[in-house]
Amino acid sequence: MKRDLALVSYSSSEEETDADNLQASTVKKKKKLPSLSSSLIVQTPKDDPSLHQGRIRTTPHVEGQWASHVYVSIKVEKHSPMYKLVLDAIHTAKELEPALHDFKQDFSGRYLELHISLSRPIFLRTHQKDDLKRTVRSLAEKSSCFKVSFTTFSALTNDEQTRTFLSLDVGSGHSELQLLSNGLLPFLSNLRQKEYYAIPHFHASIAWALLDTNTTNVATPEEEQRSQAEHPSAFRKIPQLSPSLIATLNAQYASTLSSKSCSVFEVQNLCVKIGKDVSFWMLKG
Repeated sequence: MKRDLALVSYSSSEEETDADNLQASTVKKKKKLPSLSSSLIVQTPKDDPSLHQGRIRTTPHVEGQWASHVYVSIKVEKHSPMYKLVLDAIHTAKELEPALHDFKQDFSGRYLELHISLSRPIFLRTHQKDDLKRTVRSLAEKSSCFKVSFTTFSALTNDEQTRTFLSLDVGSGHSELQLLSNGLLPFLSNLRQKEYYAIPHFHASIAWALLDTNTTNVATPEEEQRSQAEHPSAFRKIPQLSPSLIATLNAQYASTLSSKSCSVFEVQNLCVKIGKDVSFWMLKG
């Protein structure tokens, strides 16, 4: 026996309504993904000199590359003769050359920290960071504490000729610093990085100024004064630190600087800075 099946017909308006309801329910199921935390977003550094005291990045930023360097740190206790000498020397130097800037040390703290570099800038990939730390730690474990002193003031210039530095020259301790610097050579050679200078000039920089190597367009004092008035926040560039400034500082402070009571310090640790991360290891003894 045949049974007739009744077919239910829908009007076109009902079909559209059902389709709309289906689409609406589909939309409701879609959820918006939460935004990433700002701590997880890698910020690309801005190469804007106005944000960095007029300094220009000499090596272009490469994602996953870390600028690093190795140095020893010397802490100069507050109220010590050396602490006062450095502050007085910076003050005198800035009076003679207003383009100079100190390194924004916390002079209200318990000590002033001086750095003596043992390497040029080292550029690492992320997976090489721990290798450098292991190298520095091993070097520290094999090296003994030693003493350094400072003798005179000098003016030094970076390799890119973009900045000049007012520095304290190392006297005693030069050979021990040389041994530490040489201990980095195998690591640097494997990475094909530049070694420290063949004839190193160990020093601690206390102030810096931007260099203008365009000597064909030297501004007159009146032009410099007008430029400073129009752009008070601009960082002025100079052709070099005046030899008379260095001579004045040495005449006024060198005899005190080189005295035992002022500038004999024990080097107790070896430091490495990778990006903004600083690690250090104590020397033997």
